[in-house]
Amino acid sequence: MTRTTAPYGSWRSPVSAQQVFAQSVRFGDLRLDDGNLYWSELRPDGKAVVVRRTQNGGIADVTPPGYDVRTRVHEYGGGDFTVCDGVIYFSNFADQHLYRQKPGAAPQLFASQKGMRYADAAVDRQRGRMIVVREDHTTGAAQAVNTLVAIDLERGGSGEVLISGNDFYASPCISPNCDKFAWLTWNHPNMPWDGTELWVAELQPDGTLADAHLLAGGLRESIFQPCWSPQGDLYFVSDRTGFWNIYCWEAGTSKIVALHPMDAEFGLPQWIFGLSTYAFAGPNVLVCSYLIDGVAHLALLDVDTLAFQPLDFPYVSVDAVVAAPGEAFLIAASATSGAALLRLDLASKQVEFLRRASDIALDPAYVSAAQPIAFPTEAGLTAHGFYYPPVNPEFGPPPGELPPLIVMSHGGPTAATSAGFRVSIQYWTTRGFAVLDVNYGGSTGYGREYRERLKGMWGVVDLADCVNGARYLVAQGLVDGKRLAIRGGSAGGYTTLCALTFTDVFAVGASYFGVSDLEALAKDTHKFESRYLDSIVGPYPECRDLYLERSALHHTNLLACPMILLQGEDDPVVPLNQANMMYEAVRARELPVAMLVFPGEQHGFVRLENNVRAIEAELYFYAKILNFEPADTIEPVEIENL
Repeated sequence: MTRTTAPYGSWRSPVSAQQVFAQSVRFGDLRLDDGNLYWSELRPDGKAVVVRRTQNGGIADVTPPGYDVRTRVHEYGGGDFTVCDGVIYFSNFADQHLYRQKPGAAPQLFASQKGMRYADAAVDRQRGRMIVVREDHTTGAAQAVNTLVAIDLERGGSGEVLISGNDFYASPCISPNCDKFAWLTWNHPNMPWDGTELWVAELQPDGTLADAHLLAGGLRESIFQPCWSPQGDLYFVSDRTGFWNIYCWEAGTSKIVALHPMDAEFGLPQWIFGLSTYAFAGPNVLVCSYLIDGVAHLALLDVDTLAFQPLDFPYVSVDAVVAAPGEAFLIAASATSGAALLRLDLASKQVEFLRRASDIALDPAYVSAAQPIAFPTEAGLTAHGFYYPPVNPEFGPPPGELPPLIVMSHGGPTAATSAGFRVSIQYWTTRGFAVLDVNYGGSTGYGREYRERLKGMWGVVDLADCVNGARYLVAQGLVDGKRLAIRGGSAGGYTTLCALTFTDVFAVGASYFGVSDLEALAKDTHKFESRYLDSIVGPYPECRDLYLERSALHHTNLLACPMILLQGEDDPVVPLNQANMMYEAVRARELPVAMLVFPGEQHGFVRLENNVRAIEAELYFYAKILNFEPADTIEPVEIENL
């Protein structure tokens, strides 16, 4: 193939903005029921559907049009549905009511009290009920009240309170004999990755609890995914050694055993309900996924002999694991193929594709695979990320030209980016951009010590790591130091705004629903995150000076960098006023600035047309600021002060 010489950024790409989003779905919870696999798919129209795969391999939607299977508990949701004997119980996004859908029938209202939200149900088969997290917004209190409630599977209703008194609850789970019950709980100001408690109680014949006691966890120990074995032992993940590892409590004893201690992460930050990194594929075999330096691996663990068998698994990102005897189902991505729902035959180790998140088949010649990098940062420490060089076999740059770099800052901030293939990154690399996706200090996947670098240091450590990652690639001669961009959403948007305000490293930036004023966020956000800033900035108002010091909005006199702001109109996490204030401040500085507000969108865009418009607008803005002509035909964006 003859390569056309053209400036970086102007290359014609086989990946359109429409393709990035049009054919893509986001997989949600996985559930197994009587040999059938159920999962949720968030589709380009912004609605989530429950899908079923029967034992004979047939795949079909189960929830009908007109329903949107998503809960707003903690605002981020997860744990949106459960299944028992073919009956689906799910939360509908529009009204947050619970619905029951029997096989072959239409959904029926199940719990319909206004102001109640539900998530993360566990079915108590013996007593014909579910135990579910309920978030009550009807009390008139300043914050919603979270409890664990029991709801009769036939009669429905708003639920009878079973456990209350703490700020948060998650992961209710019932033993196979329905005689024991376990759950997670925590209180402000902790987030679930800071410290949670694992409680266990006896389930009495009448459904009440007895002998409730704390089994593990505390203010400085994070517990993840309690799970009963077929034999009735309780398994869970704890980071008591500095890494999230799997433990077992033998029922009726005080013995807690680490199954396979290693410097690897078998847990995830619980931003949403329903996360799963391991599952029983038989009475004594666990299928488990884990992260080493941010890259996923898969193994089989014999819980009797403690034999640990890593599998030759060509996937670098795993989002969910469920299992049945002899097989496992996973949501995973490789470095060169996107997220997919997979079936793993544990005898043959063969992988079967059941469903792909995207129908886009990108020629491997155009794929830029993630390259894990470690680079020096402040205080003599090392930070991590994934580097993607520009790749397009049809084009080459003019002699001597280096590519522009887009630094990506993930959300959370206690979260992580992965090495898994994403079409959204290929959108940039096929056009001639290099990309650095940073797992700054505070990210998960590298142990508790790395995660806690962000304690009291949000807006400092994340900023330094993004800056030093960009400088590292410049020093390596891989990118153009005069054409550095930074982008991010939510907490990543905050880091982006800080980078554009407090440093002179970047030439342009894009903030998606980013925080511009920490003080405003501390005063106006939802319950789940209302004390989050206590740990990563400091208690408010005692540390108000820090909030002002690290907020871009209060230092606009330092701004010398163009930016584009993209915001959902109905965002309950980072309200619209945050973006409005930043836009007006940049405009007053007479710097090039653009802002797009999307009606009906919340924290993270779900509608196809809005996602397409946003990424194309971002490319258009970069082109105007970095002086290249994109090959795409893009609807113009109004840019002030250009």
